Amino acid sequence: MDQLLGQVLNIFKRMWKYRWIGLGVSWVAGVVGAVVVFMLPDRYEASAKIYVDTQSILKPLMSGLAVQPNVEQQVTMLSRTLISRPNVEKLVRMADLDLKNQSKAQQDATIDQVTASLSIQSTGRDNLYTLGYRDSEPETAKRVVQALVSIFVENSLGASRKDSSTATTFINEQIKSYEAKLEEAEGRLKEFRLKNLSRLGPDGKDAAAHLSELSSQLERARLEYREAMNARDAARAQLEAEKRGGGGLSTTQSILQESNINLATPEIDARLADSRRNLDSLLQRFTEQHPDVIALRKLIKDLEEQRKKEVAELRRAAAHTPLAQGNPGGSAAAQELSRILATAEVQVASLRARVDEYTSRYSAAMAAVRNAPQLEAEAAQLNRDYAIHKKNYEDLVQRREQAAMSGELDVASGIADFKVIEPPRASPKPVAPNRLLLLAGAMAAALFAGVFTTFAVSQLRPVFFDANDLRSKVELPILGVVTRLVSDADRARQRVDLVRFAVGTGGLVVLFAIALTLLAVQLSRQVA
Repeated sequence: MDQLLGQVLNIFKRMWKYRWIGLGVSWVAGVVGAVVVFMLPDRYEASAKIYVDTQSILKPLMSGLAVQPNVEQQVTMLSRTLISRPNVEKLVRMADLDLKNQSKAQQDATIDQVTASLSIQSTGRDNLYTLGYRDSEPETAKRVVQALVSIFVENSLGASRKDSSTATTFINEQIKSYEAKLEEAEGRLKEFRLKNLSRLGPDGKDAAAHLSELSSQLERARLEYREAMNARDAARAQLEAEKRGGGGLSTTQSILQESNINLATPEIDARLADSRRNLDSLLQRFTEQHPDVIALRKLIKDLEEQRKKEVAELRRAAAHTPLAQGNPGGSAAAQELSRILATAEVQVASLRARVDEYTSRYSAAMAAVRNAPQLEAEAAQLNRDYAIHKKNYEDLVQRREQAAMSGELDVASGIADFKVIEPPRASPKPVAPNRLLLLAGAMAAALFAGVFTTFAVSQLRPVFFDANDLRSKVELPILGVVTRLVSDADRARQRVDLVRFAVGTGGLVVLFAIALTLLAVQLSRQVA
């Protein structure tokens, strides 16, 4: 501990040797600092307060119908990005701060200076913003704040409208893309159904359902074929009985009743019934303009025309049968029985052809069952792609309507209501610099500069006051120490020197104290 105190004492002794150099540096630094403080130009501040009202009566009413952005977040982000270089460049032009700039360097310097002098403060929850700017001229500061308020409001409205326009453009492009995809999917589905219409049916039935339907139609055709054969055999038996003369009145009446049987085309009637059922099923899912609906209506019309032709052929065949013409002199009952028998023969032949046709179709369907899984998988894939594209297309159309409504809502109500609570106003008195604080800082800096200079010189030109200290520095043996005798004249000279140093240091402090007092009095008069 004693060694440490000794080292500290030696340092102070060395610094004391060069005290006049430190005092001179303190005076120079103090005078320069005081001059700089008093020469600094006054800075005037202009400010304005803006309240951003994010509440609107239209927004709760349009909830769920229009997309409503987070307005508070947008306003907060806008306030944070307001002081950006593009906005500052626009601000410089609006406030005419670039009139004296003659080069790019001067323009950049003006922008940097304005950026450093701008300020925006927010109270956070209350959406109250204070815009401020400091300048050496109060009117210039006020003009800059007015321009800053205009930019703040314009950027908020412009950003909202730009976002709405960008969203609408993007959605329209996506709608066109999905519309093309939807048309392509409809075309592929149409080609697949037309190509496999006989296997899947017009309503898109799978192979198992189609095979079951063919089986039912075949069984029904066989039943009708057996019924027609029984009717033909009965008519033939009655005709034979009539030829033998045993028919009587009852036979004639039964023949007349049989003659009232309507001619029918079971195959075509069954196909018409199935087609009409399929048409009803398609109309529940598609419009009249769908290709499947149009094709099925054309098929129904062709079947109706075919039925009319077959009924006409059956009637002509019954009227010109050889049995009826071969016995022109027979009884009326025999002639009627002949016509009924001819009709029954034609009906049997027709039903036989239908049974053969259904048998052939059933066999072909059974043979094609092996390919059914692949067809069903392709159909499922096509239907899935079509359903996905259709859903995305409908969703995008709905979003476009919401975007359009949101844009109209923004135009009607605005992103927010900007209310200027305090218009731009410049303070009549300067707000900077704080000369009292700067002057006190200059005095402290001057004293520190003097002490530091003294310490630096003592380290550069060291003086040793102790033999041990000298031995540790030079690392040489000390042979002896010569003591200096201090006379009364030397002591008197040291006292005078000490008084002079105290006067020099005190004068510097007193000078700063007087300057601080005068400055404080001046500022108090300005406030009063």
